[in-house]
Amino acid sequence: MNTPQKKKALGRGLSALISTSAPSEEVVAQDSPSRIETGKISHVKIELIDANPWQPRTEFESISLQELSDSIEIHGLIQPITVRNIENGRYQLISGERRFRASILAQLTELPAYIRTVNDQQMIEMALVENIQREDLNSMEVALSYQRLIEECQLTQDQLSEKVGKNRSTITNFLRLLKLPSSVQLAIRDKKISMGHAKIIVGLPDIDKQENLCKKVIESELSVRSTESLAKKMNDEEDSKTKTKINLPKNFDLPKKELSKTLNTKIEIKRNIKGKGSIQISFKNDDDFKRIIDLINK
Repeated sequence: MNTPQKKKALGRGLSALISTSAPSEEVVAQDSPSRIETGKISHVKIELIDANPWQPRTEFESISLQELSDSIEIHGLIQPITVRNIENGRYQLISGERRFRASILAQLTELPAYIRTVNDQQMIEMALVENIQREDLNSMEVALSYQRLIEECQLTQDQLSEKVGKNRSTITNFLRLLKLPSSVQLAIRDKKISMGHAKIIVGLPDIDKQENLCKKVIESELSVRSTESLAKKMNDEEDSKTKTKINLPKNFDLPKKELSKTLNTKIEIKRNIKGKGSIQISFKNDDDFKRIIDLINK
């Protein structure tokens, strides 16, 4: 049996965001508890720690959390959390949300912690980047974290790539997931489809096809390769329909525009080579349908 290889470290981690220079006198008071040395571990009362409002993780698996709590109850918290001093002697969690929650379940009264000197933007960056490094984060959480770093910290994709130690193409692939319909995003979040499946699905031209392919992947448990073949077939069918589409004669343009204007809705006219065809009138809802019928019957 082969010995599993040690997994490669993910990205650059918090070291890319934590400044090693001394904090500014204008930002941190001389007697502030946040002036604790970067490498020093302090013990902070758990009742004084507030959750991180920018926490990117949305899913905490209850069984796994309880298992961690049981371990902490026996051995204590081995890996310190990271906090920052805020006001009134309180602290705000930067990273270690899962450890923090499990420690509460284990009924600990204080936790080992690194206390950092950071402003709000650095706080957001550190929380997001720390979570991006986690291997158990689902792809949608990673995508949303990248998006938040770009929007809230005003980063370009190149700057983000540098901060998290990922190729720009990797970041782009994750950000593309946010363009998918909600049903597909939920399937990614719940790990019903993989990132490999998602990259193929996002390449389809419209939402209906994306949802349809996602459903087939889940129902038939398709591999990534099979999904790729099916997506190609769907795209080929679309290309075939486009090529065989017959353009309407020019003398249809004006009547089509006038009818669309009269009914105040989208009109589609289909006509075959023999001159036979149909008119498709779009409506938004039942009330809009009644409005159009009333106009036609006038």
